[in-house]
Amino acid sequence: MSLRWRIMGATVLVVVVTVLVSIGVGYYTTETSLGDFVDEIGDDEAVQLARSLSSEYTAAGGWGTVDSSLSEAGYIYGAGLGETRGEGQGETAHEEGSAAGAREASETLHDDRVRVVVVGLDGRVVFDNVSELPAGAAAPDLEGRQETVFDRATGQPVGHVYVDVNREFLSTESGVLLDTLLYVTLIGGALTVGVAVLLAVWLSKRITAPVTALTEATQAIAQGDAARLPVASSDELGQMSEAFNQMTSALETQRELRRRLINDVSHELNTPLSVILLEARGLRDGLQTADSASEHIIEEVDRLRGLVTDLDWLAETDHGETRLSLQRSSISELLAAEVERWQPQSQVRSVGLSLRASDDLPPVDLDPMRMRQALGNVVGNAIHCTGAGGSVAIGAELEGNETLAVSVADDGIGIDAGDLPHVLDRFYRTDEARSRGITGTGLGLAITKAIVEAHGGTTTVASEGPGQGTTVTIRLPL
Repeated sequence: MSLRWRIMGATVLVVVVTVLVSIGVGYYTTETSLGDFVDEIGDDEAVQLARSLSSEYTAAGGWGTVDSSLSEAGYIYGAGLGETRGEGQGETAHEEGSAAGAREASETLHDDRVRVVVVGLDGRVVFDNVSELPAGAAAPDLEGRQETVFDRATGQPVGHVYVDVNREFLSTESGVLLDTLLYVTLIGGALTVGVAVLLAVWLSKRITAPVTALTEATQAIAQGDAARLPVASSDELGQMSEAFNQMTSALETQRELRRRLINDVSHELNTPLSVILLEARGLRDGLQTADSASEHIIEEVDRLRGLVTDLDWLAETDHGETRLSLQRSSISELLAAEVERWQPQSQVRSVGLSLRASDDLPPVDLDPMRMRQALGNVVGNAIHCTGAGGSVAIGAELEGNETLAVSVADDGIGIDAGDLPHVLDRFYRTDEARSRGITGTGLGLAITKAIVEAHGGTTTVASEGPGQGTTVTIRLPL
């Protein structure tokens, strides 16, 4: 099942379950509350009817006019009143008209025929408004709401009235309301589910569209093609697309650097191997003396060894295996030693090499061998990129109380602004260096950066442009 269908299904399922639970809880809560409310109304109605019967009993001196109170309250239905009077209670014409009006009112107020039974203290039925129990019969156990009827003259109880004996009022009134509520709630729930389905379709499409595009772009990259994703929002999906585009750019850069590396390494390997082969053939054919040939061969082997060393160091930094042997060292002495080490090469190329550092610089915790390697890469690059008559200046100074800055500045070929952000990347070589035939693999500054960062420092490169020289600054924490 696709991700889109999973999102849609999960969204719709959550909404449906939520709607059903809401309907169930709402129905149960409403039914309970409505039952309590109807019971409260029924209790009030029974109390009012008991008071009316008490007044009627006291006024009539007995139960002779009990039907009048029930009629006024609307509990006499159809022929019930006539039947009762036909048993010998003798109503007048005026009373018959009043009873007719009461019957009409009762039909309006109580279409559900609420049953009312009046029982005397002797347990005999006095009146049953639906005529199920004859007057004078022994009253069975009756349900409904029971209230006591008093003789107001003596304050003594004379009987009881039972209201809603058959529970028809509660079942009818609350049942209709609950059915209506359930019907309306189900319609609302169905509309909610419909809206949820539409939202789930839109949401799943919006979420899966970037994922689908990402899959297609990834497949394109796997086949060697460049691919970019549109960034249409600033949320997590937009950030994913932007991160993918950055990764694609980085992969393209690494692909280009790898191509350059292959070209540079093959060149760096081919040149010393060709020299070694020529010297060996010259020695075999007697065209070269042993001393001269061996000197050239040793020089080229050292060159190959340097290349292998750089590659080994690169692999070491990639695996996070850089190990430093920190010692309290004088940076002034370290720089002086580097100037002395590179002085012969600078003289051969007619490049001036100078040191501008005071002797009172504080000592620094560093690995002398690694730091000589880092400084050597920078100084060697500066000398090779500076023409005859140029100069390379090594300096050191304090920046505040926490940083020591070591700079190597030359007035050589300089670096184009477009190349500056990449010169510290491994295998990167500028087109200017290539065109001038300056050898190298593009690993020197990358190795320097890794060594300095292992010491907790930073490396920066600055240049005003081609022909304006370059300054490499190494900053170390004190």
